Amino acid sequence: MKRILLPVALCGALLAGACSNMTREEQTTLSGGAIGAAGGAAISALAGGNAGVGALIGGAAGAIAGNLKGKGYW
Repeated sequence: MKRILLPVALCGALLAGACSNMTREEQTTLSGGAIGAAGGAAISALAGGNAGVGALIGGAAGAIAGNLKGKGYW
């Protein structure tokens, strides 16, 4: 467990720091894509489908919605 904890913590710190110089539009696109991918994978897996395909479709839809939100359309 200790061997996994350090790399996971480092990856989390790198990901959090990488978003600090992003514009609002870039941040909403990224977060929309991540939320959409997680939701798509979960729904697809619960429905008995391929979780990877669900994540791909959900991520694309979430990124588009996040981008539109960042541009102020919503």
